[in-house]
Amino acid sequence: MIQFLRENWGTILVLAIVLAAAAMVVRRMYKNRRDGRSGCGCGCSGCVSKGTCRKEK
Repeated sequence: MIQFLRENWGTILVLAIVLAAAAMVVRRMYKNRRDGRSGCGCGCSGCVSKGTCRKEK
């Protein structure tokens, strides 16, 4: 097991960094959705498709 970790430490490090970045993106998307912010970055007031992406409260 130790030999495997020594031989592949670079790959494991890159994988850990990619997984951490993906987790941060998912967390940010969840928080934005929970707070009522749109996912596209613009407001929903003038959006033509506002009825399809989120329900009216």
